[in-house]
Amino acid sequence: MRHTTVFAFALALAAAHAAPLLADPAEIVAASAERGPQGWTVSVTLRHGDSGWDDYADGWRVVSDGGEVLGTRELLHPHVDEQPFTRRLSGLDLPEGRHVWVESSTNTTGWSGDRLRLPVSPSR
Repeated sequence: MRHTTVFAFALALAAAHAAPLLADPAEIVAASAERGPQGWTVSVTLRHGDSGWDDYADGWRVVSDGGEVLGTRELLHPHVDEQPFTRRLSGLDLPEGRHVWVESSTNTTGWSGDRLRLPVSPSR
């Protein structure tokens, strides 16, 4: 009887941790930066296997070469039927003529180590 209890506990523990281990980061499909009168607007397109509130892309951020977070776009709900999807963040102060990085996050994996390099082209 004791082995059955230990096995059941181990199985329950494995099941509880399986979802986060199998979760995938949100893929950054595309990003662009456009200069406007109130600063820069960054548009980011993400793709993720959002399955509902238990696993969805919950944000993206713009980061400098030195690791400073320049802006964060929170995503407050799943996008199950809208994949890929694009969201914007305006009023950013970006280093013109250089580049920044875009990182994505999900509510199960947190901030992904994957980054997309985004050139910040000088305004014309």
